[in-house]
Amino acid sequence: QVQLVESGGGLVQPGGSLRLSCAGSGFTLDSYAIGWFRQAPGKEREGVSCIKSSGSGRYYAEPVKGRFTISRDNGKNTVYLQMNSLAPEDTAVYYCAASTRAGDPRCPWIYEPDFDSWGQGTQVTVSS
Repeated sequence: QVQLVESGGGLVQPGGSLRLSCAGSGFTLDSYAIGWFRQAPGKEREGVSCIKSSGSGRYYAEPVKGRFTISRDNGKNTVYLQMNSLAPEDTAVYYCAASTRAGDPRCPWIYEPDFDSWGQGTQVTVSS
């Protein structure tokens, strides 16, 4: 059974950092583009970042450019999202997702319908 498991969320002060992890269970992530999405209270889920299967292409939504970094360790079957300079508006549930059909060509758009296998999410709260 394909499963993605996020971890690493928590409460952090403004300006702080967190690293989220997305681990694959039951399948290997290295064949797929992996995206990170987030959903803040009362808002729609939005794309944050995407990394191609080889790691050669990395893409970011404008609000997180220069602050977030996506990476992958295919040997550990894990994708990471390093989040720095966090602000209260980054507060959300963060989800990782695999694009098993649309794949690498769609990664730059970080478009939710292109991703078909989702984790349960991890809460990130930025507050003093």
